[in-house]
Amino acid sequence: MQRERPSSDEPRQLLPIKVSRSLEQALEKLNLSSKDESPEGSCTGEAAAQVRAGSTCKNAGCKAIYQGPDCNTEVCVFHPGIPVFHEGMKYWSCCKFKTTDFSTFLEQPGCRTGKHCWTGKGDKKAVSSRQDWHQTNSQVVVTVYAKNPLPALSSVKANRTVLEVHVIFEGNKIFQTELDLWGVRSCLL
Repeated sequence: MQRERPSSDEPRQLLPIKVSRSLEQALEKLNLSSKDESPEGSCTGEAAAQVRAGSTCKNAGCKAIYQGPDCNTEVCVFHPGIPVFHEGMKYWSCCKFKTTDFSTFLEQPGCRTGKHCWTGKGDKKAVSSRQDWHQTNSQVVVTVYAKNPLPALSSVKANRTVLEVHVIFEGNKIFQTELDLWGVRSCLL
């Protein structure tokens, strides 16, 4: 007797992402090298001239809202690093004040000062990436080859018949794919 295949429209659940120590080290090195360069959080005057009132600062951790040109003289307090979620702990890679409470993490003041950035830091460029995947009775293994992926900004979602991969990596690149699983997998959920 053949089972009826579930709908691919079932809700998809976010799957946990395990980050290797080598990737953590590579991302830490990238953040250290960026501290030596010009401070992040600065935008050109041209970009700031096209901002609408009510826009929020795009720097991580800054909650400033653009009210007019006077806002450009205010100091922006932000996090130049990336958010890290590892083994129940939440912290910014730049200052590493760790907490288990998500609201405490969100309210953590920035560790760097600079200028507000009222416009996005560049659109993400959709790219194709080399990928490989295989499936057994109990597992689905997906490998996406990307240089310095940002785990905190990437996600993998699945239901019993579909796997959705969303990876953001170095150079503001984004890779997305959706894979139809061959069989029905209850173990993914």
